[in-house]
Amino acid sequence: MWILYIAVAVFTYQLKFTRHSDNNYQVFRQSYYHARADKNLYAAYPAEYGDFYFYGPVFTVIVMPSALLPPGAGFLLWELANAFALLFAVHLLPFTTRRKTALLLLCAIEYANSTFYMQFNPAITAIIILSFVFVERGKEQWASLFIVLGFLMKLYPIVGFVFFLFSKNKGKFVIWSAVWGVFFLALPLILSSPSFVFHSYGQWFTALSAKSILNTGLDTSQDISVMGMVRRVSGIRAIPSWPFIIAGVLIYALPLLRFNQFKSFRFRAQILASSLIMIVIFSTGAEHPTYIIAVAGVFIWMLAQEKPYIPLNITLLVFVLVVTGLGLTDAMPAFIRQPYIAEYSLKALPVIVVWAVISYQLMFVDFTAKPEMDKQYKSYQPQLTA
Repeated sequence: MWILYIAVAVFTYQLKFTRHSDNNYQVFRQSYYHARADKNLYAAYPAEYGDFYFYGPVFTVIVMPSALLPPGAGFLLWELANAFALLFAVHLLPFTTRRKTALLLLCAIEYANSTFYMQFNPAITAIIILSFVFVERGKEQWASLFIVLGFLMKLYPIVGFVFFLFSKNKGKFVIWSAVWGVFFLALPLILSSPSFVFHSYGQWFTALSAKSILNTGLDTSQDISVMGMVRRVSGIRAIPSWPFIIAGVLIYALPLLRFNQFKSFRFRAQILASSLIMIVIFSTGAEHPTYIIAVAGVFIWMLAQEKPYIPLNITLLVFVLVVTGLGLTDAMPAFIRQPYIAEYSLKALPVIVVWAVISYQLMFVDFTAKPEMDKQYKSYQPQLTA
């Protein structure tokens, strides 16, 4: 599976670079040069690329190793780095090798979708998983690093702060979060002036607010979410997002009041799965390549169960792979893909159904009833040298 993921990264690089079809990567790459020249990160640069830059100022430093290389080598590094990030995060999950291999196999379609669009989403998925893994290992200094850095790049990893509830060193978690917050907020100063960095943070949130409004159009490629599906099925763009988001947050948060379940690894792993899904299906910015994040959550949930391949799970697995994974690709017949799956944001539907199942289980299943299940997970934790 590692070879497959690396091969997909290399193939995508070769396909996109040779055809000069690397617009999304150019958005990321050029952000470094714009930051270094104190040029507005969020302005339009039609001579350099289409679309806009929507990541945080600190991302301009993270992309620097790729940006400094010649364009071809930098692009290849970008694709490989995203692949290795996800592979490493999955490797550290305390599952059997067989289940981790299955997880990578089941996520391969969505990984390819995201990689084809040169997106950062595989790394965002890895960041959230790693923040969970390091809390599990009592390494809050690394967990908080990933959460803070991820949040300051693309907001989604803020969900990692929920794992604070599972930490056995909460004071350490808070202190290191503050340390990393100061460090990463200031990190762009190595490229730009203090006034530029300060104003860039304000411009970032302004850009995200404007983008959120644009995303809700009935003919955009984004808003593949609960709200987007309702808006497009009903044909009413004016339906607001906030009632859905509030309801989603409440459903997500209610299981976190079951403190007696925190001692179960299966419960905590299911919270990780729910987190990965929730941040996508309640985001107006969710698009086709974003779903590697949510689908990773779907299959982490399934593979963390005692019996992953029961009939219900197999049905949901096929539903997710066919509609979510292949629904917006050429594998789906055009007469289904465009007028139905794309038109009504139905890519989100299977994942929403799975999230409902996960949420029900988190609220009502007693995960502590089989403590022997947790022992097997502890025995599969890959060792770290640091």
